[in-house]
Amino acid sequence: MSKTLTSKYDVNIWWNEEDHIYVAEVPDLPGCMAHGRTRDAALAQVNDAMKLWLKTARELGREIPEPRTHLVAA
Repeated sequence: MSKTLTSKYDVNIWWNEEDHIYVAEVPDLPGCMAHGRTRDAALAQVNDAMKLWLKTARELGREIPEPRTHLVAA
C-alpha cells in the first residue's frame, strides 16, 4: 500500500463554519471522511481514515473502488 493514499484518491476539503473545522471527504470511498483544525491536519486524518476504510473493506470481502480520474477543465 502506498505511503499516502491521498495521491491516488481525490479528496474534497472544505471549511465548516458551524464547527470551525476543515472537513475532508473521499468521494470514491463512501462514508470516508475526517476533519482537522487546519487543511493539513484534515488531510492527514483522512489519509488515516482511508487506510482504515480499505483495511475494513478487505477484511469484509467487499469490493475496493478504483480511484476515478477527475479532470478539471482550465
